[in-house]
Amino acid sequence: MSIQKIIKRIIKYVLLVFVIASGGVLIINGYVKKTSEKWILSIDEAKELENTDCILVLGAAVRNNERPSDMLNDRLETGIELYNQNVSDKILMSGDHGRKDYDEVNVMKNFAIKSGVPSEDIFMDHAGFSTYESMYRAKEIFEADKIVIVSQKYHLYRAVYVARSLGIEAYGVPSDVRIYSGQKYRDLRETAARVKDFFNVIIKPEPTYLGEAIPVSGNGDLTNDK
Repeated sequence: MSIQKIIKRIIKYVLLVFVIASGGVLIINGYVKKTSEKWILSIDEAKELENTDCILVLGAAVRNNERPSDMLNDRLETGIELYNQNVSDKILMSGDHGRKDYDEVNVMKNFAIKSGVPSEDIFMDHAGFSTYESMYRAKEIFEADKIVIVSQKYHLYRAVYVARSLGIEAYGVPSDVRIYSGQKYRDLRETAARVKDFFNVIIKPEPTYLGEAIPVSGNGDLTNDK
């Protein structure tokens, strides 16, 4: 067989693999979104829920360990509104606090306290390094069985899908109140993340950290580190 024919065959197989992989990505993304969309609610619809263990606000970037980014600000505002509307009497702030010089969750808790939420009603998950880990730890560490997740809508499809796949009765409330720069990149990244977490909930790897249970029904100040 000539070199040209071998190269053509290799190219054909590479293209075939690419087409199959691309199709798989589209199918998984469609499945995750379709499965989750019925559990994504408005604030008024969330008010009709009963016996919700906590409002889970997912972390995002913070500036200089002092103030939330626009996306996180809107998640916090929405989470606090849900709290004030009595959707739940507990808020779980889940984000990245893996380094001393980067701390999402204390910024989140301080924001909520300044907005009038009592400190004891706010729990911090310092090891919510990913959406999957936040959901896993919400169930196993904070013993939450029914939650309302707050994030931007593009992210909620995956968050709700993961939570429900892990056995949590989860609902989502979008916090989209403005147009966010860089959204095209986030959408592309989210496409890959949905595929990753589709397999994560099948394999169910343990998160980076577990630890002793801190039931969200108790006192949030037990999670304070400052």
